Amino acid sequence: MATLFAVSVAHFLLPFMMSAVGVALPSLGRDLGASAKQLGLVETSYILSVSLLLLAMGRLGDIHGRRRVFQTGIVLFTVFGGALSQAGSVEAVIGLRFLQGMGGAMIAATGMAIVVAVFPPHERGRALGISVASVYAGISCGPFIGGVLVTAFGWRSLFYLCIPLGSVTFLLVRWKLRGEWADARGEPFDWRGSLLYAGAISLLVVGASNLGGERWPWGAMLAGATGLVLFVMVEARTTYPVLDVRLLRDNRVFALSNLAALLNYAATFGVTFFLSLYLQYVKGLPPRTAGTVLMVQPVIQALLSPLCGRLSDRFPADRVATAGMALCAVGLGIAATLAAPTPLPVVVFMLSFLGVGFALFSSPNTSVIMGSVPPRHLGVASGLTASMRSLGMMTSMTIITVAFSVFMGGHSVTPQTQPAFLLSMRVSLLAFCFLCGLGILCSLGRWRGLGSAGAASEGTLP
Repeated sequence: MATLFAVSVAHFLLPFMMSAVGVALPSLGRDLGASAKQLGLVETSYILSVSLLLLAMGRLGDIHGRRRVFQTGIVLFTVFGGALSQAGSVEAVIGLRFLQGMGGAMIAATGMAIVVAVFPPHERGRALGISVASVYAGISCGPFIGGVLVTAFGWRSLFYLCIPLGSVTFLLVRWKLRGEWADARGEPFDWRGSLLYAGAISLLVVGASNLGGERWPWGAMLAGATGLVLFVMVEARTTYPVLDVRLLRDNRVFALSNLAALLNYAATFGVTFFLSLYLQYVKGLPPRTAGTVLMVQPVIQALLSPLCGRLSDRFPADRVATAGMALCAVGLGIAATLAAPTPLPVVVFMLSFLGVGFALFSSPNTSVIMGSVPPRHLGVASGLTASMRSLGMMTSMTIITVAFSVFMGGHSVTPQTQPAFLLSMRVSLLAFCFLCGLGILCSLGRWRGLGSAGAASEGTLP
């Protein structure tokens, strides 16, 4: 339990700071004279850094020790977070957020792998459920606590908070986290594959972040997709790859579970973005009230994730995850019917539905993924799972950007453009619902393979 507590505290810190920074952006922009595009880069630079390094950090953890990489990540996250409080320009903020993302990638890529290495299969679902609940707790608390701090003390106070929180987390990990896990110790690191993957992801993220009337972002995204195909081809011929392609080619459970995770995040991440605009521009709610309504989903996820994790210990985890994906699809179908006259309780009900669905899906699906690989690949599996989350978020925002470009022509949300906004939201949510349907098919497709691929690796786990 000491290990689980230490990892959960670190998992709380990352989403807490990320969601809290979103609240601080307007104040930061006014203070540093930043443009809207620069404020977007404050968030994009962090996401880009994490996305680039997740696979590499997972592999480094397998080779040099997951505890070591995990601790180093906490140090980097804390140090660069503290440095952000002293930033004198928005350019410095953007650069430091990228460096802070390096620490975030180290934590995200190794945390789940450490939990899986410590807990036996019959307790793994509960442990992962608690760890996932800490993530949702961080997401829930970030906007509220961040808003209070920024209002009372300014945006720099938020980054000052990184120092005590990060320091306590580091000391807790040093004190409670015993042992080391390096099942691939002595194997060389695949620099070629890591750089190729980083380049491909960079092109995808940069392209997706600049979609609009110009053509070059689409070219960048095409080049990035081509780079990912080349990356897979190169890794298939590498003796010690950063991503063992055989995990995806020969282990159907692992491949379909990761694809289901990608589709689920792609289908659900954009809902909060749309509803934030819908509640404020269409329903006329003030920001604080809108934020309170939007907290319904992560709060329910945080409360139910440990219970759903225990369910996956008692019942087949893939069945539990499939049920969660189905509930998400129903929730998205309800969201697609939202209009200006829709009563607020319907919105709350829909968010509750999504919260239950995602809680049922997330930790059981993670349990299936991590239980389907041998110990030496746990770091890579953890990093790939986190990569699916990042790529899913990027896919979700790309769909939204394209919808806005097609139906709103780049115009802001105003009373005059409200019908076009609602049409953009409805079309995007229907697309999300379709992605969830594909995710259900992926989740069903692994049922026959779970007994062979999954059980085989279960026996090799400690």
